[in-house]
Amino acid sequence: MGDFFNSLLRPIELLVAWIMYGFHQAFTAIGLDPASGAAWALSIIGLVIVMRAAMIPLFVKQINASRKMQLIQPELQKIQKKYKGKTDPESRQAMTQETMALYRKEGTNPFSSCLPILVQSPFFFGLFRVLNGLEKISLGQSDEIGPITKEVAAQAEQATLFGAQLSDTFLRANNTATYVVTVILIILMSATTFTTQRQLMTKNMPASALDNPFAKQQKLIMYVMPVVFAVSGINFPIGVLLYWFTTNVWSMVQQFYVIRKMPAPGSAAEKALHERLAKRGKPIPGEAERKAAEEAEAAAEAERASQRVQPKSKKRAKKSGSGSAAKKNSQTKN
Repeated sequence: MGDFFNSLLRPIELLVAWIMYGFHQAFTAIGLDPASGAAWALSIIGLVIVMRAAMIPLFVKQINASRKMQLIQPELQKIQKKYKGKTDPESRQAMTQETMALYRKEGTNPFSSCLPILVQSPFFFGLFRVLNGLEKISLGQSDEIGPITKEVAAQAEQATLFGAQLSDTFLRANNTATYVVTVILIILMSATTFTTQRQLMTKNMPASALDNPFAKQQKLIMYVMPVVFAVSGINFPIGVLLYWFTTNVWSMVQQFYVIRKMPAPGSAAEKALHERLAKRGKPIPGEAERKAAEEAEAAAEAERASQRVQPKSKKRAKKSGSGSAAKKNSQTKN
């Protein structure tokens, strides 16, 4: 199993190593010390930029999928209520089919919002393994990883950021600087994770979509995930913490831009967008269509009202009654 996992991650390790090495060479070419922590830290940030730029389409898909999943919760609850208490196989299958049909209709599913995290994971583990293996590579105890030769690994292993080695972890720290840098990065990593999730829930969801079990579950995750990162962060090398903090900042800024430009219908972000457009005298997206629909509905209502039977006036009713009585008397005489 271990050999299979190693062979699976090997191409990712090579890709991570080449991207980092390429940025390191570029920063060295512009005058940075090749053995400095700044050169290697910026190389890790460069890795994040390349990876996240390639994932922009996936991120847009994720935020749209998450938005749709929130918005369809009332429909999902109707389906669940319809089959509540029914445990027979036919009912369970019917509920599953109706749920999947709703997902297909809306163009979403629960797993779409996880795509960026799933795609990121191999790179995360690849960087973890590269940084974790620097010491052994520099000592000749482990195989080189692409351009990360024995000499390059020794350079990276000794590189420090504010006095802390990039390959050090909180648990293996041997100086105060490592403790301080690690704790600061863990706090920043957790804070950006929380802020990104909170931004999505408070700015890009209508109030109606926040009052359901799925939203409550998301809210719970919003508070739990930073704690998980904080606890697990003590095992990560400083370079990995820097990577995760940088990718969180990228997510936060990218999400802010997407929400600002393409907010969910009925959300606080959409209201803010409409206010900005109105202030600039620009047309509000969908406003013309909404007004046209309202006018059409008003015209249809007026048409229906005109076709209703109008109540008779008292004079017409009396005349009609007299006519009926005369007709009745005539028939009696005959």
